[in-house]
Amino acid sequence: MVAAFFNPFDPEFRADPYPFYDALRTDDPVHVSPFGFTVLTRYDDVARTLRGAEFARDIEANVTERPDDPRRARRERQRQRIEDGTAAKSILNLDPPDHTRLRRLVSQAFTPTAIERLRPRVQQLVDDVLDTAADRGGLELVEDLAFPVPFQVISDLLDIPTDHSDDVRAWSQLLTAGLEPTVDEAGLDAAEAAGLQMGNYLTEIIEHRRSHPGDDLLSALIAVEEAGDRLSPAELRTFVILLYVAGHETTVNLIGNGTLALLRHPDELRRWAADPSLDANAIDELLRFDGPVQQTVRVPTVDVTYEGAHGEAIEVPKGSLVMTVLGAASHDPSVFDDPHTLRLDRPNANRHLGFAAGVHYCLGASLAKLEASTAITSLIRRFPDVELAGEPGWRDRLTIRGVDHLPLRWR
Repeated sequence: MVAAFFNPFDPEFRADPYPFYDALRTDDPVHVSPFGFTVLTRYDDVARTLRGAEFARDIEANVTERPDDPRRARRERQRQRIEDGTAAKSILNLDPPDHTRLRRLVSQAFTPTAIERLRPRVQQLVDDVLDTAADRGGLELVEDLAFPVPFQVISDLLDIPTDHSDDVRAWSQLLTAGLEPTVDEAGLDAAEAAGLQMGNYLTEIIEHRRSHPGDDLLSALIAVEEAGDRLSPAELRTFVILLYVAGHETTVNLIGNGTLALLRHPDELRRWAADPSLDANAIDELLRFDGPVQQTVRVPTVDVTYEGAHGEAIEVPKGSLVMTVLGAASHDPSVFDDPHTLRLDRPNANRHLGFAAGVHYCLGASLAKLEASTAITSLIRRFPDVELAGEPGWRDRLTIRGVDHLPLRWR
């Protein structure tokens, strides 16, 4: 029996958070953490918070700062960069109307029609990997398939060469490490440096593309204008960094986590391999079962009240940090029957919160699902006897959860 305590510093918690989520949801679903935030694990609480207009995503602008906060100076430096135009807030960290404006300017690149046009290219990339691996009788899923395919797709979209893929991957790892609740000052320094290095690299490409536009997403983002509005240079650079990082990071982990879940449920793997009608629902179930993004933070802009485990009112003051645990909500038995069982035909799998909800629902969700579905279905239908060839390795992370090593083989 695990304790109802949200402790991201506990290695057991990070290795398998779901038993801890269950304990929290049952015994302390509105958990006031000694680390300084309130943790929500029930589906209804999480969904309400993600969708509610009384909750902000712009932490710096809305959180109540403590005079002794050691990160106050860091936030002040970032505010100064934003004011002088050398930096911009990510669309992930903006609220309406600023979020609405940016999302409107960039969303046309991610319509269902635009994403569907990418299907042949995604299939070709996956087939090339599997053709190469066929005679070897196996592959290392992350290095050979889960990373290179989404990375190539986002590089194709932006028409950015892949000769710096190792650098971009390293910068991405440092940037996402900066999202962890356990990150220390050294980790934040490393994330900040990675962001600057990646920004400098992309600035050169952006400036060249301004004078040499093409038929690609980056050129479209440079040219995009609506009602006299367009992306500033800092906004453009920040958004391209987000596209590059989120454009492959989430999908890498979705493919890795999803494939491992199937290998641990071979009956479901065989069922999906034989039944293409499951394709759409199966990806939603894999996102629900062990999604790559486990949590996200909001700040109430007014005092809010939640109901505790025993019906008591729990007051959360304006300006507090509220952590919505997406992975816990997607395993709430009041919404998902037998939630710890993988059921690819689960009738309400699409209610998962793996891509958040509300105005910050993941802009690239359709692309991630297309890439993951293509990669996984191609693998299990071409090699139906695929199996683990060694122990999986996990990144020691909680916010962005994923395998970093998954050796596979087939006969």
